[in-house]
Amino acid sequence: MRFDLLIHNGLVLTLEPGAEPLRGGYVAVAGERIAAVGRLEEDEPLPAARECLDAQGGIVMPGLVNTHVHGAMVLFRGLADDLPLNDWLQQHIFPAEAAWLTDETVYWGTLLAAAEMLAGGITTVADGYFYAGAARRAWAAAGMRAVVAQGIVDFPAPGVPDPKDNIKAAREFMEAGAARPEAGITSTLFCHAPYTCGPATLQAAKELTRSRGLPFFIHLAETRGEAEQIRGETGLSPVAYLDSLGILDGATVAAHCVWVSEADQDRLAARGVKVSHCPESNLKLASGVAPIPDLLRRGVTVGLGTDGAASNNNLDLFGEMSLAARLHKVTTGDPTVLPARQVVALATREGARGLGLDGITGTLSPGKQADLIVVDLDRPHLTPMYDPFSHLVYAARAADVRHVMVRGAWRVRQRRFTTLDWPEIRGRVAALSAGLGRGEKRG
Repeated sequence: MRFDLLIHNGLVLTLEPGAEPLRGGYVAVAGERIAAVGRLEEDEPLPAARECLDAQGGIVMPGLVNTHVHGAMVLFRGLADDLPLNDWLQQHIFPAEAAWLTDETVYWGTLLAAAEMLAGGITTVADGYFYAGAARRAWAAAGMRAVVAQGIVDFPAPGVPDPKDNIKAAREFMEAGAARPEAGITSTLFCHAPYTCGPATLQAAKELTRSRGLPFFIHLAETRGEAEQIRGETGLSPVAYLDSLGILDGATVAAHCVWVSEADQDRLAARGVKVSHCPESNLKLASGVAPIPDLLRRGVTVGLGTDGAASNNNLDLFGEMSLAARLHKVTTGDPTVLPARQVVALATREGARGLGLDGITGTLSPGKQADLIVVDLDRPHLTPMYDPFSHLVYAARAADVRHVMVRGAWRVRQRRFTTLDWPEIRGRVAALSAGLGRGEKRG
């Protein structure tokens, strides 16, 4: 058989459970899919392929999966830092969104987010925001795999000035972009939080996604204030409140889950809820530390997310891996918690499982789509190397990614974009952000 592409001379990490690194390994691609993965003995001839890429000893691994981001919020990077979440949202972010977001700004902001993430090895993203139709066009133009969710709140929002229309707008967004995960784009819904969406909205949105077999996204138990507010209004924790409304199931992806009791954790596990862990955003906003080791012990599927660049302030999943591993060691007092191999799995295989895409991506397995990256090891800070998983978590950086492939096509080659016009994106965003900095109104 003659493959379309052969990536060889690499240290291959398939991320299949229990699989060991393949030194001198190769990955063969046919069309959009992985056709074969293996290891060549010394002097063994290369399998026949139309194109060969020498990985030059670098790590060949699945593309990273960002399970929670608000892509176009890169436009607000650094706009309002060092503030509590409620002040940050109510006094700065919500007003900036109301004044500034349009189809145009969301499109170019999302393209900027795509550029940052592709350059850092992220091939799959779950993006929840306003003007999600514009975001969907941007992710498709970038050639990324994206689960795009229309943001829903029960007050006037960008693109939906009358909250009575929020479910109607959500339905229209979904119908305009039917779920096509094999083609790279899934269209679904994101209710902002239990304190910004009432019970009728939560249930109606969940029913729309449930009827189509799609994931449903929500911020959940992010802050102590949220937990106290929901308990004061309902007598229940945020987790128990959503469960009482029938929201929690195996297709619900809950971001943050910081203020969750043991009973809440048991409930999340029993319902099969997936959790997106965003440690950098949680720390920057002083929201707290999610009990991820406890959730994992209960069998909860956990993926990693960056959250938006306005509360991070980057979209670097290598940084999230590094922080997650270190953070939970110091908070538990146990240096063995969240070992490097497990953290890399959270950023790949487990993230794909959380988004319902584990049959398509997340591991380098024959039959899955070819979403992969090559990490350059020929760097001073990556020399010497004893354990590739340790290197990825504790030493590697997003800038070490050399090649990125999504669905069998190069999106980054030799650190250069193949689908994105970076000078145009940079120029457009510079012009847009200059107006934002002057306080101009655009929405």
